Amino acid sequence: MQIYLPIAEMSVNIFLILGMGASVGVLSGLFGVGGGFLMTPLLIFIGIPPTVAVSTESNQILANSVSGVLAHWRRGNVDFRMGLILSIGGFVGSVVGVIIFQQLREVGQIELVISLCYVFFLGIIGCFMGFESVQSIINKNKIYGARKLWTMKKPLRQKWIRNLPFKIKFRESKLYISAILPISIGFIVGILAAIMGIGGGFVMVPAMIYLLGMPTNVVVGTSLFNIIFVTANTTFLQATINQTVDIVLAVLLLSGGVIGAQIGARLISKIQNEYLRGLLAVIVLTVCLKLVADLIVSPSDTFSFGIVNK
Repeated sequence: MQIYLPIAEMSVNIFLILGMGASVGVLSGLFGVGGGFLMTPLLIFIGIPPTVAVSTESNQILANSVSGVLAHWRRGNVDFRMGLILSIGGFVGSVVGVIIFQQLREVGQIELVISLCYVFFLGIIGCFMGFESVQSIINKNKIYGARKLWTMKKPLRQKWIRNLPFKIKFRESKLYISAILPISIGFIVGILAAIMGIGGGFVMVPAMIYLLGMPTNVVVGTSLFNIIFVTANTTFLQATINQTVDIVLAVLLLSGGVIGAQIGARLISKIQNEYLRGLLAVIVLTVCLKLVADLIVSPSDTFSFGIVNK
C-alpha cells in the first residue's frame, strides 16, 4: 500500500515506514535511546532525501523525549535548573545548526556532510559499545588475566573546569559549577541535532557524567528535558526556514514507534544487559559500514550533465 509524502515528493510503502518505526521503537524500549541516530540513516537508505529525513526525525525524538521526561519526573530524576541551562546553549546551537544546514544545502553539500557526520559518530559509538559489551561479558564469565579494554574514571573534571566563573548551585545534581560548561555542551548538541536529526543524548549523557560529574540517576531525565527544547526549536526552524519537515512521514514513524517501544519494554527483562549492548553495537556498526559503502562505491546508474553542441 503506497502513500505519498508531500515534502519528500515520493511515494513509499506505508507498511515499510510503520515497520521501520516499530523496529527502532523496539530498540528505543530495549536500550533507552531516542533512535534518531539509526532512523535517519534508515530513511536515507530507502530513498528519503537526507534533508527531509533529518528534519522529520526531530518530531519523533521530541515525542519520545516528552514521554521519557514525564516518567523520570515522577521518580524525581530530573534536574530542571541544569536542564534549562543546557537548553540555553542547545537553543542557540540549534539556530546555528539550522543556518549551517541551510548554507550547506544551498551549495549542494548537505547530503555529504550528513553522511560523514553519521559515519564518524556511529563508528565511535559502535566501537565503544562493542568494547564495553565484550568487557562486561569477560568480567561476568570471570575470565581472569584479561586486560581491561576500556576504563574511564568519573568525573574527569580538571582544575581549569573547577575554576571557571559564573558558578551556579544545582541542588538535584549536588553540584556547584560554572554555567559555561553546560551551556557549551548544550550548544554543541544543538548543532548536531539540527544537522544530523538526532537528540544528541549519546553525546550529552557521557559529557554530563564525566565532565559535569552529575549523578547517573538524574542524567537521563535531565538530558531528555533538554532534548525537548532543542528538537522543538529545530523542528520549527527546519519547517519554516528550509521547509523540509514531512508531517505525513512523521505521523507514520510516531505510530510505529509507539507500538515498538511497548514491545521493547517487554523484551528488556528477557535479554541480559551486556548482550543488549553488543547487539546494539553490531546494528550501529552495520549502519555505519553501509553509509561508508554508499560514499565510496560508484553508483550503478552513473550520469553526467553537459552542453550539447548543435
